[in-house]
Amino acid sequence: MANNIFEEFNENREKTIVKTSVIGIVTNLFLVGFKAFVGLVSNSIAVILDAVNNLSDALSSIVTIIGAKLGAKQPDKKHPLGYGRIEYLSSMIVAALVLYAGITSLVESVKKIIHPESADYSAVAIVIISVAIVVKLILGLYVKKQGEKVNSGALVASGSDALFDAILSASVLASAIVYLIWHVSLEAYVGVVIAGFIIKAGIEMMIETLNDIIGKREDAETTKELKEIICAKDKVLGAYDVTLFNYGPNKNYGSVHIELPDTMSVDEVDRVTRKIQVDVFQKTGVILTGIGVYSFNTSDDEAAQMRNAIQKAVLSHDWALQMHGFYADTEEKTMRFDVVVSFDVERNEAMQTLYAEIGSMYPDYELMIISDVDVTD
Repeated sequence: MANNIFEEFNENREKTIVKTSVIGIVTNLFLVGFKAFVGLVSNSIAVILDAVNNLSDALSSIVTIIGAKLGAKQPDKKHPLGYGRIEYLSSMIVAALVLYAGITSLVESVKKIIHPESADYSAVAIVIISVAIVVKLILGLYVKKQGEKVNSGALVASGSDALFDAILSASVLASAIVYLIWHVSLEAYVGVVIAGFIIKAGIEMMIETLNDIIGKREDAETTKELKEIICAKDKVLGAYDVTLFNYGPNKNYGSVHIELPDTMSVDEVDRVTRKIQVDVFQKTGVILTGIGVYSFNTSDDEAAQMRNAIQKAVLSHDWALQMHGFYADTEEKTMRFDVVVSFDVERNEAMQTLYAEIGSMYPDYELMIISDVDVTD
């Protein structure tokens, strides 16, 4: 049932991305034609560069469609977790197109500053530019809203870029009005400003996509919600070590450790973990591929006292962010626990310190201390 919901959502998501991108392509191509005509007739480099920017937007939408189609392919033997990350590659291509358009625009604008040419605007040109601003505003708001709805980074970026284009087109309109009133040509300089903003947008898009590809710290609200869902289950005493693996937009897999009483049977543990997997997926869309279990001492007072003493000693260090998964066997003289270690300390050195300190507190016990990475808190 969960898989059916997941597949239906992805199918609707793909349709939304394609439909929105097609609308963007058609709209941008109309704007390219109008602006190119106005720019050539009026000899305006700023308007021509604005047309080039619209053309790059249309190409970006085409790349977005291709990325969505390829990313929606079903998992197979070679790629058992699907093709979702292809969307990040398409986003990188979009960013490269935007960056290229910005650099080209900058070069052409500088040429016009060195070798200036007078512009000649007509009333028709002013009207067309004004209409283009309104169209871009409407398109930008629509595309960005659809992108947020289906969690498509490429669509959100395209929508934001369209809204930004409207502002830049407004600056072109302002320079045209200035020229008509005071006969001062700001064309090339406005072109430099437009190019600068386009380059900045391209670099930001590229950095954001690189972060998705490399892997970044998960949103704190997401992990908090996931832990709350898990800890709401009967007999679950805590949830730790949440790790999420992203395989494309809305394709998140994860693992977690939960703390359960040491009196539970394997059958009870199995029922609890399966219930957790279903609830987490239905409420967050995250597929938990693995749930580890920590055993919690429930009837050994000596173990409880040891836990409190060791926790106090561990957390006395600034780099020890959390201790969990503690279990002591007072008969076998063994104890084990995990410590979340900050990135500000050398990990091996921290572990050596803990082994030495806890070992001196309980010399008769065999220790097992696991160093956890601070990936979510």
